[in-house]
Amino acid sequence: MVGITSALRISDILSLKVKHVWDGKKPVENIELHEKKTGKLKRFPVTPNLNRAIREYMKEYNRDSDSFLFVSRVGRNKPITRQYASMMLNEATDMIGFKESFGTHGMRKTFGYFLHKSGYSLDLISIALNHRSIAETKRYIGLLQEDLDNIYLKVNL
Repeated sequence: MVGITSALRISDILSLKVKHVWDGKKPVENIELHEKKTGKLKRFPVTPNLNRAIREYMKEYNRDSDSFLFVSRVGRNKPITRQYASMMLNEATDMIGFKESFGTHGMRKTFGYFLHKSGYSLDLISIALNHRSIAETKRYIGLLQEDLDNIYLKVNL
């Protein structure tokens, strides 16, 4: 839920600590962090669905506020690895019958794609994803190829 509702890169998701999402009694209103890749501040509200997911997670995995949100069983003071996160995500997609490979970066791309399909402007999506240009965003969520395909179909020579 964190990945699909936040557009965070997996490195940023894995660096989250409990205090980023939980105030000790309930989910925080906004999650804030500095992105590892860009160094930019990222702030986004906790959606109702994410709020529910955090509450359920904290009931099952009540952790200290300074603990990593997704803590490794191997190193108690470390988050799970990217590889483990990818394996868990693939197991989850297999369980729901999704046949194609879906990596951790797919959550971020899915967020951008659904924003576009919901009618949000590419300008806004580009800002949400911290991209430098709309062209980068179009390429990233697969719209550039879709646009090129439409050119061929419309010309129909």
